Amino acid sequence: MRYDNAEHFKKENGYEVGGTWYPRVTRILEVKAKPGLQVFFKEMGSFDAAEDVKNKSAEEGSAVHEAIQKLLVGKKVAVPREIEPSVNKFLEFNQLKQIYFHPEYVERRIWSGLHKYAGTVDALATIDGKFGVLDIKTSTGFFPEYNLQTAAYIQALQELEIKKSLALPKEIQTRWILRINQHKVCKKCNSTLREKGGRSKTRNGKSNGTPRCIDAEHDWGEPEGDVELKEFPYYFKDVRAFLAAKILWEWDNDYWLRQIGYSR
Repeated sequence: MRYDNAEHFKKENGYEVGGTWYPRVTRILEVKAKPGLQVFFKEMGSFDAAEDVKNKSAEEGSAVHEAIQKLLVGKKVAVPREIEPSVNKFLEFNQLKQIYFHPEYVERRIWSGLHKYAGTVDALATIDGKFGVLDIKTSTGFFPEYNLQTAAYIQALQELEIKKSLALPKEIQTRWILRINQHKVCKKCNSTLREKGGRSKTRNGKSNGTPRCIDAEHDWGEPEGDVELKEFPYYFKDVRAFLAAKILWEWDNDYWLRQIGYSR
């Protein structure tokens, strides 16, 4: 990315916390190669088309985040029709799971004074009696960079300064990824259709001996939600990998970091 000046670099890449600028966790992780993203850009045919889909997808993902976060802290929210299947499926799922979002730690800014980075946690939650970091993703699966992101948050939340500043009620014990998605299923061949960001993606389902439809012959059902919660209690290797990514990110942005007087 090109930057106009030092202030532009700081705005795009980090947060000010207590008068100190820190690089953002999600920006640091952009240094990691994502082969799937390259395939996506190729499929879209042009950078502008890919950016349009990516931005629309981010907006839809933010709408899901906002709805879930508000509902779980007891706030009223008008759920957009486009994401109702996802939200309704989550509410059904949570009747059994009973996830509790601590209201004061939803969309909460955190930072590491020791390792010099900052981020925003989706929530600190209690699940099955354990207190930890919960991150919401609106994706079709679980990807490795999710683990690096949540490991960075756990690492920061273990520092004495931040524990005191945020008045954490107890030690962070674990982390979870809550994956929320929605799709349509073909009534004939069980293939799935995911529509997000103005882009449609069809995946072949289990045929069970039934021939898969050609694209023009699918008979899609109504959108349905898809919710999955996974705990990732072991994070030592992920912390090491995140800190290694941060070193590479700092190397890659050395010029601008020197311009703003960033101290490693």
